[in-house]
Amino acid sequence: MASIGIDTHKASLAVSAVDELGRQLAARTFGNDPRGHAALLSWVQRQPAPRRIGIEGAGSFGAALAEVLVTTGETVVEVPAQFTDRERRSLLQRGKSDPGDALAIARLTAREPRLPALRRPGIIADLKLLVGAREQFMAERTRLVNQLHADLLVLAPGYGARLPNLTADRHQAAAARLLARRDGVRAELARGRLRRLRRLRAEAERLEQRIETLLAASGSSLPRLAGIGTLTAAKLLGEAGNVDRYRGPASFAAASGTAPVPASSGQRQRHRLNRGGNRQLNRALHTMALVQTRWDPRAQAYLERRVSEGKSRLEAIRALKWYLARVVYRTMLADARRSEVDA
Repeated sequence: MASIGIDTHKASLAVSAVDELGRQLAARTFGNDPRGHAALLSWVQRQPAPRRIGIEGAGSFGAALAEVLVTTGETVVEVPAQFTDRERRSLLQRGKSDPGDALAIARLTAREPRLPALRRPGIIADLKLLVGAREQFMAERTRLVNQLHADLLVLAPGYGARLPNLTADRHQAAAARLLARRDGVRAELARGRLRRLRRLRAEAERLEQRIETLLAASGSSLPRLAGIGTLTAAKLLGEAGNVDRYRGPASFAAASGTAPVPASSGQRQRHRLNRGGNRQLNRALHTMALVQTRWDPRAQAYLERRVSEGKSRLEAIRALKWYLARVVYRTMLADARRSEVDA
């Protein structure tokens, strides 16, 4: 049996193979391009079977290689960079090198049975891409609205009394009428921004329709939970990825940055805010918690109980996010198990 570690970079792939005891069997470096991927696959297939391949950076520089390996039937797992950093310190060598990192990754792959398995990109990967694209459109829309607002303050002072915002269709139509009566470069640029605003909105709506269709096809139960709409559900699925990569609810809470970090000393027992984990996943859970605190009596009762126990409202919301992370994890796990049975 061989365990193979791959340290990925923009232009190169350092590879190391070890046996069951962690002794290095072979090591190579390949280019991170289609030709390099084919040569690496051939090298991998010459290593003793069964094989298990660990990749650091499988979601970035190693994404294309991971897809090649998974498609050919290899067992591939993801190795977090922080694990590699700790393992590197145990190597009998000074400094840092790509071959050394590949050896550390290979030994982790041999030793750690719970590393998350990688699968072929599917609906979840597509949802993450579509949600990210929509968020880029919305960020660009906000920038254009701010620029258009600054233009209108100069071209039509006091316009805000008639147009409370520049996002609704009727308000954009009114802004277009205002600008039609103005000459000059500023008015010309403002009209161009207004046209781009309309195009961005149409693009965002098309993306939202695709997200809704893919989410329905995924069979996810997340939209049935209080506080989760289509976009939040899609973001949770896309950022969480394969639910089997988490050991349990506590692992998911830690990965999402909702599990508090112990910060006790002596007789003082306390926890501090966790600023680690996937911040996009944390943001989606935060949205879910805020919506529930406004509309769900159960969440409101939970907050009141926590505040009565001496917590601040902010600490109570963090506790609610921690609880909701476990609810979301169990829902995704149940969906995954149900899809396996249906298949």
